[in-house]
Amino acid sequence: MRLTGKGAIVTGAGSGIGEAVAYLFAQEGAEVVSIGRTAGKLDAARERAGASADRLHPYPMDVSDSAAVDEMLAWALGRIPQVDILVNNAGTNVPRRGLDELTREDFDRVVSVNLSGPFYLMHAVLPDMRERRDGVLITVSSIAGVRTSVIGGPSYSASKHGVRSLSLAAHLEEGQRGIRSCVICPGEVNTPILERRPVVPPDEARALMLQPEDVAEAALLVATLHPRACIPELVITPTNQPYS
Repeated sequence: MRLTGKGAIVTGAGSGIGEAVAYLFAQEGAEVVSIGRTAGKLDAARERAGASADRLHPYPMDVSDSAAVDEMLAWALGRIPQVDILVNNAGTNVPRRGLDELTREDFDRVVSVNLSGPFYLMHAVLPDMRERRDGVLITVSSIAGVRTSVIGGPSYSASKHGVRSLSLAAHLEEGQRGIRSCVICPGEVNTPILERRPVVPPDEARALMLQPEDVAEAALLVATLHPRACIPELVITPTNQPYS
C-alpha cells in the first residue's frame, strides 16, 4: 500500500470524485478525513468502502465556513497522524447559471465553495507543512478553469479559473519549501453535479464521460510521486472530448 502512514483530508467526499479519492487513498493505507456537507452521505460512502472503512473518518462541514475549517483541523489531528495530503475537491454550481438569470446570491455561493473554501483549507494546513517541509496540495478545478465554459456558466468558470490560479500560486511559493501543489483539470465527469445542469445529460452520454475513479487515479499518481517530482497542472479528459 503506497500511502501507509500518511494522513489526508478530502473534501466533497460524500459522492463523486471526492468519494472515489477518499476510498482509493484509504485503500492505499492512508488515514483519511472525509468531508462533506451531509453526514448521512458521508456515512453511506464510508459503508461502501468495505474493508477500508476503518481508515475513513467522516466530518460534516461546509468548506465555505472558515471557522468550521479550523475546528475540523483540530478534530482531524486527533485521528490522523498529520496532514500529508490535502485534496480540495468540494465544488458546486447552480441550475440558473447564465448571466441573464444568475443572482448575486448564487454567484457568491458558487465562489465561496469553489474558491474561498480551498483557500481556507490551504491556509489551515500549510503552517505545519512548512514546518515539516513536506506535503501535497491537490486541487480539483475543471476544464472550465482553463477555458471559460458556457455550459458551466460564468460563476463556475470564474471560480474554477480562480482556484486553478490559487493552486499554481501555491506551487510557485511553496515549492521552495518542499510542498507540492497540483491542480487537476478534468473534462466532463459523471458525478451528481450534472443533475444541476439546465439540461441533464442522458445515461448514454454519461457513460462516455470520465468516471470519478479515473480522477481518483490521477490524484493518487500526484500523491505518490517521489518528493523531488511535482506535477503543477494535470488535464484529464474523456477520450471523445476534444482538447488541444
